[in-house]
Amino acid sequence: MKKNSPQHLIGASYKYGFSQAENSLYRTKKGLSRKIVEEISFIKDDPHWMREFRLRALDFFSGRPMPTWGPDLGAIDFEDITYYLKSSDHVAQDWAEVPKEIRETYDRLGIPEHEKKFFAGVGAQYDSEVIYHRLAERLEKQGVIFLDTDTALKKYPEFFKEYFGKVVPPNDNKFAALNSAVWSGGSFVYIPKGVKVDIPLQAYFRINAKNMGQFERTLIIADEGSEVHYIEGCTAPIYSTDSLHAAVVEVIAKPYSHVRYTTVQNWSNNVYNLVTKRARAEEGAFVEWVDGNLGSKITMKYPSVYLYGRGSRADILSVVMAGSGQIQDAGAKVVHIGSETSSHIVSKSVSFGGGVSNYRGYVRVIPRAKNARISVRCDALLLDEYSASNTYPTMDIQEQDVRVEHEATVSKLGEKELFYLRSRGFNESDSMSLLVAGFMEPFAKELPGDYAIELNHLIEMEMEGSVG
Repeated sequence: MKKNSPQHLIGASYKYGFSQAENSLYRTKKGLSRKIVEEISFIKDDPHWMREFRLRALDFFSGRPMPTWGPDLGAIDFEDITYYLKSSDHVAQDWAEVPKEIRETYDRLGIPEHEKKFFAGVGAQYDSEVIYHRLAERLEKQGVIFLDTDTALKKYPEFFKEYFGKVVPPNDNKFAALNSAVWSGGSFVYIPKGVKVDIPLQAYFRINAKNMGQFERTLIIADEGSEVHYIEGCTAPIYSTDSLHAAVVEVIAKPYSHVRYTTVQNWSNNVYNLVTKRARAEEGAFVEWVDGNLGSKITMKYPSVYLYGRGSRADILSVVMAGSGQIQDAGAKVVHIGSETSSHIVSKSVSFGGGVSNYRGYVRVIPRAKNARISVRCDALLLDEYSASNTYPTMDIQEQDVRVEHEATVSKLGEKELFYLRSRGFNESDSMSLLVAGFMEPFAKELPGDYAIELNHLIEMEMEGSVG
């Protein structure tokens, strides 16, 4: 086998590939049916309207064909997936209350340390359920709500119902419908009017079981003039069989609010990562998606913002690394509805070891969305002759008074830069890692300190074995 061939990279190291023995309190049988959805709803003690919501969504899922416009998803076996698995009987607010084997997993991932050092609140989900959630007392006193989504449904039923499923309806797409039918866990965030959360809220999602589906549902409501930064991280063990992650994220940014949503995912290469993330921005609101995708078998994720209000803004930074056996199909979607709106999209991709990265973007300006300003930039870096990068931009401009900029570049790793670093004592692998880290710098600088350091470590691990 050639040392530089894609097959050589399949065994490349993956820091989070460990797993714990499965010790579930309850799990449904494999497969998806009306009976399974009703069982999940019964276990969760859903109100009647949520049970009906789930069953309608199941009908939408069953009635929709698999998407054919992106990567091939034909290998997903929906009947070989477990849709609900419960590993703990309550949501702990004290780390010592979390079951020992789960606590050991998150200790190895560094979650308690992150909470102590950087975050205003932390949630941790293990398979289907959130097992730990905590919010700083000073924020509770300001009226901030940061709960797991299941608890929020029970504690604030009318408030929850007002917003749930309004930004991403259950019939939006096949995998949003699947999530709506079997959702479990996720985060519910409400920031009161004028409150500025000055340090991030964080959630961490872990798939532990084989053939597991994780379907968390996150809902963030930022009231008028408020600010919040929410960060999520995701990992899974390496198994020979596939797992499915199909989350839905809904963000409501009310007038003059500011929401930043950051994702650093490093799924193992047996995970299908098929996520719907969408925000609604009202007058003067500012929504940022900072989206980093490493790992997974196939990722399809296009963070989107609907700019309803006059003067609303969207910034989307999408970054992917596609290694051996991986397809990263990512990008952004923005719809300009209000006047004086602006969007700025930056996509950066690195492909190596036969990996494929796709930028898939969609920008629409409706009639009367005057003075809309759009900027799109796509930069791709190819590290070898086995890999590929593709760009699929779509611009649907229905208004004359618009300014649009689009720029795309594809480049190979420069021999000149590699030679310079090697002449300074770096080996070829370290040289490539440094150059890739530099290419990714616009993403790294948007992260809190520990996350930026971890990103560089992840890049180094992804690059191991990528050169002879």
